[in-house]
Amino acid sequence: MKRTMTWAFAAVFTVLGLSSAEAFNNNGAAIFMPTGTTTSQPIGHYEFCQRMPSECSTRTPRPQMVELSTGLWTELTAINDLVNARIHPMSDLDVFGQPEVWSFATDLGDCEDYVLVKRRELAARGWPLSALLVTVVRQENGDGHAVLTVVTDRGDYVLDNLDGRVRLWSETPYLFVKRQSERDTGAWISVGDDRSILVGAVNN
Repeated sequence: MKRTMTWAFAAVFTVLGLSSAEAFNNNGAAIFMPTGTTTSQPIGHYEFCQRMPSECSTRTPRPQMVELSTGLWTELTAINDLVNARIHPMSDLDVFGQPEVWSFATDLGDCEDYVLVKRRELAARGWPLSALLVTVVRQENGDGHAVLTVVTDRGDYVLDNLDGRVRLWSETPYLFVKRQSERDTGAWISVGDDRSILVGAVNN
């Protein structure tokens, strides 16, 4: 199936007269995640890249933003539902005997494993990797968590194993800390989430 993409995020914002921090939906929620500069790579992702370098070596000088049609929305939600149903939650310590192992889970895994499988499934269907970004957040209780951010012309949507709904990033209860760079699958950038909660940086 042919995918329709929009090139160059910055150019899109310029045409619309919006910045990532100024674009809001009708409910007043920011639709685009405000990102910053290069930041530290989570240790689990670093070790994943060492094991599977091809997953972390894609460079995209001109990142792609998905033009979210009804058909693509259906596909997005279907993949989210499929992976959430296929994988049963279990900690890395229980599965691998180690506290932090990022992997392509088959039936058991934790949040990062759900994210990696969703990313792979969407990429296999033609979604660009530059729009499928592993993202680190803080839950309301302060625990670290990972979700998949999907960058579209209608906003940055989040696929989550703890909530079956696909929602705008700003409509989730999380504090967003950092995510993969849209230009380099092995690099990470900070997220300027200043909505209400202040916590320390996530370093793992």
